[in-house]
Amino acid sequence: MRRSKLRRAGSIAAAYLLVAALAVLGWLWHSLPAEILLEPGQTLTLPRFAYVQPLRTAGSRNAASTQAAGSYQATLSIGGWLPVKTVRALVETRPVVTVCGTPFGVKMFSEGALIVGFSDLNTPDGTANPAKKAGLRLGDRVVRMDDTLTETNDAVHDALETAAGAPVQVVYIRNGEQFQTRLTPVWDSTAGQWRAGMWVRDSSAGVGTMTFVDNAAGVFAGLGHPISDSDTGESVALRSGEIVPCQIVGCTSGTVGSPGELKGRFLSTHALGSICINSKTGVYGRTRAAFSGPELEMAFAQEVVPGDAEIWTTVDGEVPKAYHIRIEKVNDADPHRNMILRVTDRQLLAKTGGIVQGMSGSPILQNGRLVGAVTHVLVNDPTRGYGIFAQTMLKQARAVEKTDDAAQP
Repeated sequence: MRRSKLRRAGSIAAAYLLVAALAVLGWLWHSLPAEILLEPGQTLTLPRFAYVQPLRTAGSRNAASTQAAGSYQATLSIGGWLPVKTVRALVETRPVVTVCGTPFGVKMFSEGALIVGFSDLNTPDGTANPAKKAGLRLGDRVVRMDDTLTETNDAVHDALETAAGAPVQVVYIRNGEQFQTRLTPVWDSTAGQWRAGMWVRDSSAGVGTMTFVDNAAGVFAGLGHPISDSDTGESVALRSGEIVPCQIVGCTSGTVGSPGELKGRFLSTHALGSICINSKTGVYGRTRAAFSGPELEMAFAQEVVPGDAEIWTTVDGEVPKAYHIRIEKVNDADPHRNMILRVTDRQLLAKTGGIVQGMSGSPILQNGRLVGAVTHVLVNDPTRGYGIFAQTMLKQARAVEKTDDAAQP
């Protein structure tokens, strides 16, 4: 009886240990990157996972230390023996870019008219809202009304006037999918015109921070997150856009529950570049002028570690300064929030309270290399925020180069 109980207890303990081991392996598999960049001759090591090494086989070496540029698969393991995950290793020359930290103004025009609000209309028969009745929602993008492309607010107005109370076929985008509905405009007796009961916006403007520029390739990268509409929070679907010179003229400090904001002033209408991509990782485009800044190497994602670092940002004027921060945590699993940052610089804390809106895109440097960019502030703690890997932004910036190559005859 006693032996039976001991065996049962041992079986239960073994089962718990097995479940715990599987949970740890699952966490490790999820935490490890799917792709690793290395420069020729660089050994494949993961500083944040010192116990993880390429799987050892009879007579094998770490191939990444001897291969030239190219790609291959590598199996990562615990201690070189217990396989965990097979990843893709890319061997390439380490990128060197112009690191900025300077402010820039953004002017963007959306693809379609974005619905940012609704208002009931006064008609001879009482109040009405044709847009709501047609099933349209906040954040929908109206791209066509009958035969009229609605790329501007004026185009929406003209389409409603042309309909003059007759039903119109409305084509709109919601969550990336295209839909259709019928909308019947009504006569607004107060405004004296045909209306649909919706407010639309066709453009957006704001201030951000330039992360880096590749002057040789003629491309730039900034923000580290998409430009979104201020009312709906939806990413602006890019039709066209440009960046212009900007000067920081003031700052509202961040407090708990209320993020601060840099206040900028556009210096001219002369475009420094054209925006080609508005994505979850930032804003990218082609340059029309040379940008100043030091030429620095870029760190690969696996080389970024918790510890002291600095950000280059502009909180007054046009020239960036370096401020001390600490990288508290690094995460490969989230593609857009790779680092948790804490501002430790007393001068920056006194000036802004920490991270504020407009600082998005500020370069993050560690050990003399560009490792990423600031993206968001934590609303309940303005001294802390998120960052994204520079490696991720470079990959998207190269997509602009490919677009240029495809356009060549």
